[in-house]
Amino acid sequence: MSHKLMVIVGARPNFMKAAPLMRQLHKHKDQFEVTFIHTGQHYDHKLSQLFFDQLGLPKPDINLGVGSGSHAEQTSKIMIELEKLMLTSPPDLAIVFGDVNSTMATALVTSKLHIKLAHVEAGLRSYDKKMPEEINRIVTDRLSDLLFISEPSGTKNLLDEGVDKNKMFFVGNIMIDSLIANLEASKNSDILEKLNLKPQSYVAMTLHRPANVDNKEIFSNLLKVIEEIGAKIPVVFPCHPRTTKELSRFGLIENINKNALRIIEPLGYLDFLKLQSSCKFVLTDSGGIQEETTYLQIPCITLRNNTERPVTADEGSNVIVGVDSDKIRAAAMQILDNKFKAGRIPDLWDGHTAERIVDVLLDKL
Repeated sequence: MSHKLMVIVGARPNFMKAAPLMRQLHKHKDQFEVTFIHTGQHYDHKLSQLFFDQLGLPKPDINLGVGSGSHAEQTSKIMIELEKLMLTSPPDLAIVFGDVNSTMATALVTSKLHIKLAHVEAGLRSYDKKMPEEINRIVTDRLSDLLFISEPSGTKNLLDEGVDKNKMFFVGNIMIDSLIANLEASKNSDILEKLNLKPQSYVAMTLHRPANVDNKEIFSNLLKVIEEIGAKIPVVFPCHPRTTKELSRFGLIENINKNALRIIEPLGYLDFLKLQSSCKFVLTDSGGIQEETTYLQIPCITLRNNTERPVTADEGSNVIVGVDSDKIRAAAMQILDNKFKAGRIPDLWDGHTAERIVDVLLDKL
């Protein structure tokens, strides 16, 4: 007898986490009947289809096509469409990833329909409820039946919240499965040649969180110190669409020193992996990039006051500096003076997380 699973993704971080699991589930066709659902939360080519192609993800069986909107609009649209699907053909288990709106929407629908839910990357906490992702994480974990944990803080956080330890499974970091699987292929990317860059001669940057880019004063101050760094070593900035929008809205783009800060279009997974793995260091406010740089043992300066991935700072190559210009500048200078920790790769970040998840599913379903 096979078990009916729904694997649900909505945004680019989900795609990197779903790809290894879909490959492993495919190896167990006799045990699992899988329906792959894309909510359409990220829907443009750069943020969606290109990642599907490069990660080898199958075409979704169903695309809900919800598109953009406020958090409430997007979440409610996903809930309405998912409920229709699950009422028509209820799965034995739904599987969600990370902390995007699609993840929480699925948790709310499955809980009300009494359908079991598994959360991959459970237990992460920034303890900053101004972050929408934090709300999504808390709600999803509270409503999940199986909690797949990527780092030790996840177990501690869930235990502190009174979650039954029998629901928890420390399986490692599934995004590292994707990184390891694609690292060799990324070496064939010609992105450095296209940008006329040499390895170790530039900084890679991502910046997209509302707290950083939706406030003109904060965003402007960040750009100033980043340009200072860029005067010593160029900063290459594949710019997220919402960040591009804010640059334009605040009138900041006209004054940028384009030799210090090179703003380019968003990159596909393989091109960005090549850019990231070949750089001197990374500036970011992304959670996933903190993890990838830790595995790659590349210095990472995180432009946030907190992280839901503390293992990247406790054991890895990450340092949290917030938006303080002096701290950002000092961290960058340390790296340029080669006085920076390489860190270590955390336990179970070994490329086999998806296999461990499937083993649990085979045991528990």
